[in-house]
Order: sequence, then structure tokens, then C-alpha cells
Amino acid sequence: MPFDAAHCPLCGQPNACALADRTATRSCSDCWCARTTIAPAVLARIPVAARGVACVCARCAASGDAAAPPGEAPRPAR
Repeated sequence: MPFDAAHCPLCGQPNACALADRTATRSCSDCWCARTTIAPAVLARIPVAARGVACVCARCAASGDAAAPPGEAPRPAR
């Protein structure tokens, strides 16, 4: 499944990623995520195909335990 860089790969909502904003010349340091810590459990839930392609949204990043990607059943916590 292809992932859209402008949408969170965990919940499908817009991720407000500075790099995905093709209308502005911005860098990763301009992004909201450069000023936040994302729990390893959240990062581990990003589908392999979306890693390096799409950022999680602020809601999922803050959750500590994000929803399953669209079309997939929720994964049990470990």
C-alpha cells in the first residue's frame, strides 16, 4: 500500500509535516516533530513501507500508543 507523505501512516489524518508541504521551502528542523519526543512504541507501529515516507501526526505522536494503520486490525501492546 503506498503511503501519502502528508498523512499519518497510523491514523490517516493530515500530519502537518514540514517536508510534505510542497508549497514552501522548509527543512526538517522547521517541522513540529523536531520539537517533540515520539515514544519508541509509536515509531515501532509505523508500517515498514511508510518508514522514511510519511510522518506520524502530532496526535499519534503524543498518544504513546497509536491506532492501527487504516485497513489493519489494531495490534496488541507488547
